[in-house]
Amino acid sequence: MGKKVAIIGAGISGLASIRCCLEEGLEPTCFERSNDVGGLWKFSDHAEEGRASIYPSVFTNSSKEMMCFPDFPYPDDYPNFMHHSKIQEYIEAFAQKKNLLRYIRFETLVSSIKKCPSFRVTGQWEVVSEKNGKQESTTFDAVMICSGHHVYPNLPSDSFPGLDKFQGHYLHSRDYKGPEAFKGKRVLVIGLGNSACDIAVELSHLATQVIISTRSGSWVMSRLWDDGCPWDMVYVTRFANLLWNVLPSFVSDWLYVKKMNTWFKHENYGLMPLNGTLRNEPVFNDELPSRILCGTVSIKPGVKAFTETSAVFEDGTVFEAIDFVVFATGYNYAYPYLDDSIIQNRNKELYLFKGIFPPLMEKPTLAVIGLVQSLGAAIPTADQQARWAVKVFTNSCTLPTPKEMMDDIDKKMEKKLKCVFFSLLRFGQSQTLQTDYVTYMDELGSFIGAKPNIPWLLLTDPQLALEVYFGPCTPYQFRLMGPGKWDGARKAIMTQWDRTVKPMRTRAVSEAHRPQPFYDLLKMLLFPLLLLSVLLLFY
Repeated sequence: MGKKVAIIGAGISGLASIRCCLEEGLEPTCFERSNDVGGLWKFSDHAEEGRASIYPSVFTNSSKEMMCFPDFPYPDDYPNFMHHSKIQEYIEAFAQKKNLLRYIRFETLVSSIKKCPSFRVTGQWEVVSEKNGKQESTTFDAVMICSGHHVYPNLPSDSFPGLDKFQGHYLHSRDYKGPEAFKGKRVLVIGLGNSACDIAVELSHLATQVIISTRSGSWVMSRLWDDGCPWDMVYVTRFANLLWNVLPSFVSDWLYVKKMNTWFKHENYGLMPLNGTLRNEPVFNDELPSRILCGTVSIKPGVKAFTETSAVFEDGTVFEAIDFVVFATGYNYAYPYLDDSIIQNRNKELYLFKGIFPPLMEKPTLAVIGLVQSLGAAIPTADQQARWAVKVFTNSCTLPTPKEMMDDIDKKMEKKLKCVFFSLLRFGQSQTLQTDYVTYMDELGSFIGAKPNIPWLLLTDPQLALEVYFGPCTPYQFRLMGPGKWDGARKAIMTQWDRTVKPMRTRAVSEAHRPQPFYDLLKMLLFPLLLLSVLLLFY
C-alpha cells in the first residue's frame, strides 16, 4: 500500500473516497462516529449529536439513474425517486460489493486534525481519534473531509424579535420526526426549501392550519417532467447545458422563467421568487401547489416579530394561537476538529479551489469532499471529486499555483455576489458552494482524463455519442473512458431509459415510450425550413 489517508465520515462521500484511494494504491482509514455507513441516509428516530438527521418520509429529488455511483447502477426494479430506506440499502450494497467496510473504524470520533511539525516538507497530518473513552494519535499523509454539511442547524433566533417570549413550541426541521404530535395544531413553518415544503405538506393532512413563511420565495418544481419523465433525465443534459451557456442572458432568463412557470403560475400561489432569473436551486415538491389550492397550506411573507402566542408578518397580517413553529432554515457548516483558518478566508467564507482544496497550503494534502451543491446528484459529484483528489495526493495531477487558484476562487465569488442579497433573505448566506453540474463534472473529468470525448465518440460510436450529448448526463459517462474506465459504462448508458421505465410498467399496455431528444430537435429545425421552402415556392 502507498500513502496513508484519513477519511472523516462513512457517508456517500466517505465511501467514494475509500474506493478512489484503493484505485490509486493508497491506504485509507475511515473514521465514522456511528455504527454504520450511510451518513445522511442512515435514518434514526431521534436526532443524534454530530450526525445528520432526516425525517421518516424523505424521498430523493434526484432520480436513480442520475444519482448512482458511476459503475454501480441501482437494481432495475428500484423506483426512480426512492425512499431513504432504498438509498441506505444501495449504499450498504455498494460498500459490501467494493469491500470497503474493512477500512472503516466505526463508533470512532475524530477530535482533532492538525498539521505535523514537518508539514512544510512532508504534508503530513496528526489525527486524534477517540473510541470507548480512549484517544489515539495517528500520522497520515493526507486527509479527506467527508462529514457533510447537514449536521449543525442554523436557527437564527436573532432575526425574529420576540421569539424568546413565544409561549408555544418551536424546533428546527432537523428534530422533526413525523406529523403525529402536530395533529389538530396550528403550525407555522419558516423557510421555503425542500425540507420546509415536505414538512408543511405532510403536516397539512393532520394539522388544523399550516402556514409557510418565506422572505424570498422560490421556484417549485415537480419530479415529473415532459412526457412523465423524471425531471433530471430531461433537464440535465449536455445539449441543454450548452443552450443555457451560449444563449444571450435575456433569452435564457426568459426561457428559464417560462419553463419554471409551465406547471403553475407562481405569482398566483404567492411563491414567485424576488428575482426569478437567479438559478438558485429550486424546491422539489409534487403536492405543494395542490395543498395551497385546497387551502390546507398558505404562503405568507417573512415574520416581522413574534408575540407570546402569534406571529406578525411583514405585510401586517397576524397568525394567531400558534402551537408549533418549525424552523426549516438550513444548516451551518462546521468542522470542529479542524482549524477554521485552513478552509476559510479572512471574511470567514469558505475558500476552496473547485470546492475541494485550500489554495494556500504548502502541500495539497487536504481535500473537502461533498461540499459542492449543484442541480445534480451528490453521489456522482462526490465520486468525481474524490477521483481528482487522490490523483493530486499521488502527484498524478498537479494543482495550479496558489495565485491561479485564488484568482479562480475570486472569480467564482464575484458571480456568487449577485446572489448574496437574496441568499441573506434566506436567513443567512449559504455556506455550500453552488455550481453548474455538467460544467463542473466535465471540469473535474478533464483534470483526470475522464471527460467524455464527444467528437471521438461521434466518429467511432455515433449512436453512443448522440445518447451522451442529447440524453441525460448520467454518471456512467464519467467512467466511459480514461483512468478508472468501467467496461459496463456503454451498456449502462444505452439501457438507462429501460431501467427508468421498468419499475412503472407493472401493467404493460403497449410498447414503452422512450424520449428521443435528438430527433425531436431535428423536427423543430425542419419545420421552419419546410415553412420557408413553401413560402419561397409561392413567391
